[in-house]
Amino acid sequence: MQKLIINHIRKFVNLTDDEIPVLLKYLKLQSVKKRDYLLNEGQICKSMYFVEKGCLRMYFLNNKSAEQITQFAIEGWWISDYFGFNDHKVSEYYIQAIEKSEVYILDKQIINDLFAELPQMERYFRIVMQKTVAASQLRIKHLYDLSKEELYNHFSVSFPEFMQRVPQYMIASYLGLTPEYVSELRKKKS
Repeated sequence: MQKLIINHIRKFVNLTDDEIPVLLKYLKLQSVKKRDYLLNEGQICKSMYFVEKGCLRMYFLNNKSAEQITQFAIEGWWISDYFGFNDHKVSEYYIQAIEKSEVYILDKQIINDLFAELPQMERYFRIVMQKTVAASQLRIKHLYDLSKEELYNHFSVSFPEFMQRVPQYMIASYLGLTPEYVSELRKKKS
């Protein structure tokens, strides 16, 4: 059985069958229960996480101590506090499982060993990071450019899987809306 992570990597770089065991020795598969944390504010983010199965969210607590979700990750997506990961700084974020999840963990302390043994993985991560930055740029543009209703409609059309799997209040937090407003928009669409 091919793992999702192998298929994902093969979309961007060549990975032979002989190289798969080499890759997998650098990755740790972990089961995560619903509501469990992979990262807490105040910790140093030492890993990147690939969702093999399930759904995660990344959030911070704003100045009113309300959760502000900055990212979701479902099957085939990476998630991490990249500032903390890259600069070995204390994180201001939490990464939590929304559903029971299976996650591949890649630790910072061994990533360069992975790149030395499988050089194409450095290209893979460059491509993934470019896509991540592009998606963040587009999200910021949408936050400034679209009305609240247009933002919600765009998200629901672009990411219907989240509408089914993620609680409404989390979608509201991610979009910078109130749960009540999202509820009104859902009723309006019905």
